[in-house]
Amino acid sequence: MRRFSIWGVLLALLVPFALIAGPAVTGEVERQATNYTAIYMFLAFVAGTLGITYWAAKRTRSAADFYTAGGGITGFQNGLAIAGDYMSAASFLGISGLVFASGYDGLIYSIGFLVGWPIIMFLIAEQIRNLGKFTFADVSSYRFGQTKIRTMAAVSSLVVVSFYLIAQMVGAGKLIQLLFGLDYWMAVVAVGALMMVYVIFGGMTATTWVQIIKAVLLLSGATFMAIAALSTFGFSPEEMFRQAVETHPKALSIMAPGSLVTDPINAISLGLALMFGTAGLPHILMRFFTVPDAKEARKSVFYATGFIGYFYILTFIIGFAAIVMLAQHPEFYKPEALAADGSVIKAQLVSGINGGTNMVAIRLAEAVGGNLFLGFISAVAFATILAVVAGLTLAGASAISHDLYASVIARGRSNETTEIRISKIATFGLGLLAIVLGIAFESQNVAFMVGLAFAIAASANFPVLVASIFWGKMTTNGALVGGLVGLISAVTLTILSKAVWGDALGHTALVDGKEVAVGLISLNNPAIVSMPLAFFFIWIVSLLDNSERAKVDRAAFEAQRIRCETGIGAEGASGH
Repeated sequence: MRRFSIWGVLLALLVPFALIAGPAVTGEVERQATNYTAIYMFLAFVAGTLGITYWAAKRTRSAADFYTAGGGITGFQNGLAIAGDYMSAASFLGISGLVFASGYDGLIYSIGFLVGWPIIMFLIAEQIRNLGKFTFADVSSYRFGQTKIRTMAAVSSLVVVSFYLIAQMVGAGKLIQLLFGLDYWMAVVAVGALMMVYVIFGGMTATTWVQIIKAVLLLSGATFMAIAALSTFGFSPEEMFRQAVETHPKALSIMAPGSLVTDPINAISLGLALMFGTAGLPHILMRFFTVPDAKEARKSVFYATGFIGYFYILTFIIGFAAIVMLAQHPEFYKPEALAADGSVIKAQLVSGINGGTNMVAIRLAEAVGGNLFLGFISAVAFATILAVVAGLTLAGASAISHDLYASVIARGRSNETTEIRISKIATFGLGLLAIVLGIAFESQNVAFMVGLAFAIAASANFPVLVASIFWGKMTTNGALVGGLVGLISAVTLTILSKAVWGDALGHTALVDGKEVAVGLISLNNPAIVSMPLAFFFIWIVSLLDNSERAKVDRAAFEAQRIRCETGIGAEGASGH
């Protein structure tokens, strides 16, 4: 019966993709001929990953299998999986698009994303693996009142997951819209359905192997694209930069920082979010429980940092090469962006590209490799998004089933079968939420939306996590108040910013006679306010807390410290 249900779902998902691959429909993306080569490669990848899901479903028998692949992933494999999880739509589509639009400044996100990894490797990777079992809430609540801290951690995890999902769903929707000529909303629904199948049937095992395969394919494809693009400039980066300056409407300013984030306060705030947010992302922290011990956890981060750093170098080359090469392909632009002679109008180089700047990498793939390479990169980009969305959804589902249901509602009395069933129901609910958010935030740049998710993770999760590990005077009430203050302030300031209040919710004002989107505050990223607030309230509330629970919390720190440093007792927590 189980075999029939899984294969029935897989077939039901593939058939609609084959049927809808027809003439392009009208919409934001310009009408174009159907690229059957790209579609066949895309469908082949989907079929392959669904096969992996079927294989993983037969191996997923316990909660440890579902949440952490039984802890049997090696450090190298986990490093590739982390890279596959982390090199998201924001990295591949968003950052290359930002470099294309703003030049050097587009690297601000990739630099911030990368520098967060040494913080994890040297500060918390070993401690997380030694203290936790399935989720980061296991770590942050280790010596505190379980109900309060797990509830707070689960809520903050779900908020971070929701914001992160927006970026992935937007990137996936745009990609499928471009490839199949579908309406955007149909593309988002298709992505959401596939993601639900991966997680519901395959759990962490399927998610891990999809992430590993996707990382290898993405690194290979991006390497080929960067080398092919550089070859057109005689493998001379200097020549590439020179021609980019001549072609781009911003001219020489694309080689200098400051155009994308002009306000120093916003620049510092964004940097804080990207540096410390990585250490608060629930789907990344969850990966440390898939390895056997703390040594393999450290190896995971080491390998992941190398893969991710190399990839960001490639996106830099891709973005700058696209400035020159896409200008030579007027077929990639909207009709209004073209001059009478058919060439691209210089002022329309960025704004006139069909599909928006998020599709720059896909367009460059077609320019350097034709339909065949376009199909490969489109399939890999889709795999990139599916792998990240699956990891995010699994993290959100585990927060609901393991942290809220099993630990808070059932108070540890639930069985594994019920817990996994709750997790699968939660996956379905999160899939529907991802679809709704993806449709609502269609116009947002995916890298920017991920920056907001990082800000919330840096404000709500990171302060509680790091203080619970290293500060012996921290108490349950301090963790609860500090975490909630960080979460509420980050979300509130995000809602009041221009990105949400103006762009997403449609609030505008007249500026110099033009109607532009505005926010209630000038701060675009809240981390510079919300993260210090969280640490302050953790500190002040813990110091003033003289409750009986506080005495227990402080007394338990020494035992926690020993387990953090030695790993004694961690084997029992791993689910083996």
